Amino acid sequence: MVMAFNPNVVLWIVSVWWLFLIVTLWEAVWKGIALWKTGRNKQLAWFVCILIFNTAGILPIIYLLFFQKNRERKAHKDSRKKRK
Repeated sequence: MVMAFNPNVVLWIVSVWWLFLIVTLWEAVWKGIALWKTGRNKQLAWFVCILIFNTAGILPIIYLLFFQKNRERKAHKDSRKKRK
């Protein structure tokens, strides 16, 4: 079965090109931040998942809010131990 060309679909895509651009930029920013943090925290599984799946920024935001290792707390605890 051959689908007929529908000019209305093309017109719709052309009319909302800016939405695709905004979503792409949104995803790129969150993905970049999350990939950088996963690399620094040596969390390979998260790095691969965020790299492979495009979720419009949802997966990177979930990682950043709930699953990243907090390096600042660890550094703060280490500095307390050195003072004693």
